[in-house]
Amino acid sequence: MTTALLSQTRFVTDCVVVQRGSPGSGAQRVGALQWRRGRTGRLEIGHDLDLATVSDARVVAELEGLVQCGVLKGQQQFEDAATGVILTCADDAGDCWRAFYANSLRELSVGRSPFAPIHKRALSLISGSSLLEVGCCFGFFALQAAAGHCADVYACDISAGAVRLLDETARQRASKVQVECGDALALPYPDDFVDTVTLIHLLEHLPAGADIAIAEALRVARRRVVIAVPFEQVASAHFGHHHTLTPQTLARWAETAGQPDALTFSDHGGWLVLAADHNGR
Repeated sequence: MTTALLSQTRFVTDCVVVQRGSPGSGAQRVGALQWRRGRTGRLEIGHDLDLATVSDARVVAELEGLVQCGVLKGQQQFEDAATGVILTCADDAGDCWRAFYANSLRELSVGRSPFAPIHKRALSLISGSSLLEVGCCFGFFALQAAAGHCADVYACDISAGAVRLLDETARQRASKVQVECGDALALPYPDDFVDTVTLIHLLEHLPAGADIAIAEALRVARRRVVIAVPFEQVASAHFGHHHTLTPQTLARWAETAGQPDALTFSDHGGWLVLAADHNGR
């Protein structure tokens, strides 16, 4: 776990130092970011983002520029840098997170985020009036589902920090999303808890146990489990991806779940839709 120090517009961890504006002399510019190595070799990043421009899509796109240059490496450094950029967009951390959520949800709603078509497809696959998003991270999908798609929305993630952030954001936005810390391999919910369970870009993050996570989702779902994964040539280590997944992977998961004829298709990645009532209960 990284220990972070935030002092107004400067964010410091063992991996990175992030600040608004230039990090100092000798910095090189990549998009809206500037970077250099400090005296100890630690990566120092400066940025031009503010409350009007910070969003999930923008932060990821800018940082991927540093990944492609070989400057930013590994999941921890990427996540520290992303958090640092978000929290140094303004002097108040609460303002930063509120702007980040508002801008990200707006971009998703109008189709200006790379994840917009994925969320749109997932929303179209919800069956029933209740939903659980497993591995919710920031919870953008759950918040969208609660805004007119489902009467009851639940979200869980293994990260306590992500859960706290989403819970606070849901309250601030008067959203009815109910959030809980939980492991995809042992969900903290009873059998037949909700109509639909989603695993959206989650399974590639698991070092092992994808079949267990799917079985848990089927246990909790009354009607349907919706799975979405990226199709990558190389697993994106900076996103914490452990595997490259293929249509054959989806077919194997369906076979293991006892549903070899389950719906699979490609749309901005791969999809598998399983019927919970085929779970043998």
